Amino acid sequence: MRFGLPIGPQHRIYAAFAVYAFSMGSIFPRLPDIKAAMGVQEGALGLSLIGTPLGTLVSLTVAAPFLERIGFRRALLPLIPLVALGYAIASHAPSPIAFFLLLFPVGVLLGCVEIILNVEADRTEFLIGRRIMNRAHSFWSIGFFSAGLFGGVVAHLGVPVQVHLALVVLISILGVTLFLGGYQPSPKRETSGAATPKFARPTGAILVLVAVTLSAMLMEGASLDWSAIYMRNVFEAGPFLAAFAVAVFAFCQATTRFFADSFVDRHSPAAVARTLIVVMTIGIALVFFSPMAAVSLLGFAMLGVGSGTLFPLAVSAAAQRTDRPAAINVAALTQIAFVVFLLGPPLLGFVAEHWGIRSAFGLGLPLVVVSFLTAGSLGRKPVRAEPEGEAVAKASAHQDAF
Repeated sequence: MRFGLPIGPQHRIYAAFAVYAFSMGSIFPRLPDIKAAMGVQEGALGLSLIGTPLGTLVSLTVAAPFLERIGFRRALLPLIPLVALGYAIASHAPSPIAFFLLLFPVGVLLGCVEIILNVEADRTEFLIGRRIMNRAHSFWSIGFFSAGLFGGVVAHLGVPVQVHLALVVLISILGVTLFLGGYQPSPKRETSGAATPKFARPTGAILVLVAVTLSAMLMEGASLDWSAIYMRNVFEAGPFLAAFAVAVFAFCQATTRFFADSFVDRHSPAAVARTLIVVMTIGIALVFFSPMAAVSLLGFAMLGVGSGTLFPLAVSAAAQRTDRPAAINVAALTQIAFVVFLLGPPLLGFVAEHWGIRSAFGLGLPLVVVSFLTAGSLGRKPVRAEPEGEAVAKASAHQDAF
């Protein structure tokens, strides 16, 4: 059954990334309020946030074959609103332990959505014959930017966290209905024909791709989780300015991802990645040494620009491998990289409590060296599937078949 707006396959993927990011990102601008309501320090909050990556690790490890069996459409449509609902329920937690327990199932849902959306982006990329992975992830950042801006406004107006996140559930349901009602999975890409394993075990090549993403995933997670608290602790910023730091990061990341694919096509994945790693390094330094709020906002902006493409490029490289099904390779990459994104920032809370929140961001400096040295594994020439006009016609025919 199809419903909602009639849009093309790649635009539906863009919308899915945006609605998903808005659903999952709305809690992050309100973490200072949740922390204050529980009456805990950064270390305790950080430990409670580990519930999400633990759940994500479970689903990224075992969920890929089950999702293929269930069907991506049947799974994706309820999963995105359930993510928003899970965070809304978790916001009622009276203690860090309760927060941890309520975040675990949210993490399971996040891992499932990550597998579906990244595999679908790759299959759609192959279907239409041009790169969309970075642009798809730009819409994830747009969704997060919208969540940060919306969160800053409602926090400034004094709207309780629980009411705010309940509204997000309704917005998520509306977004899925309008933009994903007509979603049909793209055709599978050809693989080597090997049997699909039940566990997404990372191969040596996948581990190298993980190394590329480490700095970006840690700094992205740190910026989204801790930038609002950083602004409050270091500069005593108000609710709106604190949430605006999240929005600035996400907006700059979205802008970079939106335009990155054309640069990748003209140059190469490795060259673009190394250039942006340098930008990310400057951003880390600005946040670490910043003397005023404006400089920190510039630092978060550069972190958004610098971290924008590494993970999408690594996902494309993993999905294009033919040794195993794309869903397994993407899950193997994502289960480690995404856990760094989610598990790293909570652990940085321990660093922030004992050595200051600036030090938590400074830990990214050694990792940018690792990313720079391993960026060559992303590839030096873009891979094209077929001429764009013919591919778009095939994509439209595929959608019309449903």
